[in-house]
Amino acid sequence: MTLAMPAGVSTDPGLITRHLLDWRAGDADALTRLTTAIYAELRRLAAAVLNSRYGHDSIQATELVHEFYLELPGLQQVDFEGRAHFLNLTARVMRTILIDRARQRMTARRGGQPVTLRFDSQVTDQAMEVDVLLVNEALDRFAEKYPRQAQVVELRFFGGLTAEETANAMTVSGFETSLRSVERDWRFSKAWLHNAIAPR
Repeated sequence: MTLAMPAGVSTDPGLITRHLLDWRAGDADALTRLTTAIYAELRRLAAAVLNSRYGHDSIQATELVHEFYLELPGLQQVDFEGRAHFLNLTARVMRTILIDRARQRMTARRGGQPVTLRFDSQVTDQAMEVDVLLVNEALDRFAEKYPRQAQVVELRFFGGLTAEETANAMTVSGFETSLRSVERDWRFSKAWLHNAIAPR
């Protein structure tokens, strides 16, 4: 994981909300307006997720965004509450795309080199390259005991959201949180995950 997230873009959150609502109401042209409005933001999020080496023959940020676009039609009936809700769902879809790609790669290579992302833990100054599938499995276990903290990891690690964006998305999900609590949860989660996935 990396804390060096790119600076946010100046996408109007109200405009995104309007496009989402119009699209759900059946305005076919709203999807085109939505994808145009959010492309830069999705590209930023994807770049944040893939900021470290993801494997030279694996997925790139632009490709991740395009795969996300392929999933958009299936989300039309989601009752979006605005930009924060959309970003929350974006993180989940990106996680699914990354996990599916990692599984496909492992199957194609019959147990070959795993897909990895950079992980900067709280318990060591040395970053690790971690198997995305191991992180996903560990996160599922983590969520059983720490659902709020697991949501923070999904939004930041798989969604590329900043701490502030994460706090907003968490609120939409029904968690009472703040920027400070997100930062605290992020530190705790990284320490827990390091212990769960670090080489023995």
